[in-house]
Amino acid sequence: MQATVGDKVHFKSRAVGIAERVAEIVEVHGRHGGPPYLVRFEDGHQTLVFPGADCVVESCRRASGQL
Repeated sequence: MQATVGDKVHFKSRAVGIAERVAEIVEVHGRHGGPPYLVRFEDGHQTLVFPGADCVVESCRRASGQL
């Protein structure tokens, strides 16, 4: 998994009734864009994450139509 600052991480729900969460990557601490990532959720909460199989990274370049 590789990411850059500004990319979004989608945390998929592991249980029925729990909503998917989305956070913006504010720092990349791994080599070559790898984890861990410091992320900020919409409520302002920040945490360091190692995304697992239930996560998807959406590139900010891909989302804005740039490649």
